[in-house]
Amino acid sequence: MDFSLLTALNKERSERRAAILVTDIGTGAQRLILRSADTSADPLHEELQRRFRSGKSGMVELDDGASVFLTVNVPPPRLVIIGAVHISQALVPMAEIAGFDVTVVDPRTAFATEERFPGGTLKAEWPEDVLKYAPLDPYTAVAAVTHDPKIDDIPLIEALKSGCFYVGALGSRKTHGKRVERFKAAGLSDAQIDCIDAPIGLDIGAASPAEIAVAVLANIVFALRKEAGGLQ
Repeated sequence: MDFSLLTALNKERSERRAAILVTDIGTGAQRLILRSADTSADPLHEELQRRFRSGKSGMVELDDGASVFLTVNVPPPRLVIIGAVHISQALVPMAEIAGFDVTVVDPRTAFATEERFPGGTLKAEWPEDVLKYAPLDPYTAVAAVTHDPKIDDIPLIEALKSGCFYVGALGSRKTHGKRVERFKAAGLSDAQIDCIDAPIGLDIGAASPAEIAVAVLANIVFALRKEAGGLQ
């Protein structure tokens, strides 16, 4: 690989940005496609978008008979859970089994304890403080489950501004209606606010914390792998 391409690829990796290295099998020529780039005019556009979403490398046959290999580099998906509540206790191990790097953020020390969240996933800090050293990005899902605007609102707003692939919030439709009013007052657009999964989770009639966790994880995976607005 050309040194300049390697340098550019490593930079994207270090900053949790996705990129695809396209290698022409016949000539050996290579080019790097950044996820942030406009690929609409690229003959590989649709394939590139699918690969950015799936994270899978592979061979592609072109219409002219040439073959290219797409080496896909995407950051591991993260899940940031705002709130060290019962739902979170069930959601953490489920999400880890599904392959997510999980962080639980909650400044309330009565909830945020190592006994309830062992394994280093817990940040017993205010979300705005955590975001200063662990910013959100398009390969991060955010699930806010404290039901407390003082804790939930800032990370939710930041998630929408950062283009997180999933943004969900616990609460009734009435609670979400008030949230919408606050977010509009904060300057968010209707399109941004419409990205919030609220009430949170797939509508499966979930009642217990564990069932709600299943519903939340289902919508997170759907947003990551299938939803039109996910990681395309």
